[in-house]
Amino acid sequence: MIYLADTADIEALKQLYDFFPLEGVTTNPTILKQSGLKLSEAINTIAEIVGTGTIHVQVMSAKADEMVKEAKRYKEYFDLGNNFYAKIPVSVEGYKAMRMLKEAGINVTATAIFTQQQALVASRAGADFVAPYVSRLDNISSHGIEVVSDIVKNTKEFNLPTKVLAASFKTVDQIHRVSMNGAQSATVSPDLLFQLIKHPMTDISIAQFEEDGKELYDIL
Repeated sequence: MIYLADTADIEALKQLYDFFPLEGVTTNPTILKQSGLKLSEAINTIAEIVGTGTIHVQVMSAKADEMVKEAKRYKEYFDLGNNFYAKIPVSVEGYKAMRMLKEAGINVTATAIFTQQQALVASRAGADFVAPYVSRLDNISSHGIEVVSDIVKNTKEFNLPTKVLAASFKTVDQIHRVSMNGAQSATVSPDLLFQLIKHPMTDISIAQFEEDGKELYDIL
């Protein structure tokens, strides 16, 4: 599974990119607000950290033509080439914009997805990634993991090139379950990415190795 960081927290990204095999970063207006950074500062700094990784930038416009114009501007301004993905919400205007962006050669991540049908329509419109929100579905007594599973099933059955980018997590277990249900990628907050690699038994095992090997490793 491909891991992306869902954040504009620069310090957290620097720490993560020092060891975690991330393949990109996703942002949205809410994430930017939390970071306290303007879009230009955030994306330019993120680009320095991720190198050749992908950067997914959400548009703010409401009309398809403006969405396309905005996405083109960002791709040019940040000079990200094929590593740039325009995040487009699955609205009527968003679906129109997806087709237009694909015709213009711009990668698309369809976002704010809550149903299998929204994802399927986005896939048919040309989205490279579809991003279903897991925890937000769970919060309204729906079943986020099942929706992800249904979307994965559709992409396979209909031979669609779209990848599922599972998003909106509250627990490591949710990430585990979307990976077991075939999601090709997940975008995860820094806090959960750090938790993802942790287990108390691992800490105990490492401590035991260090204790047992103290007087034995004589060629260090």
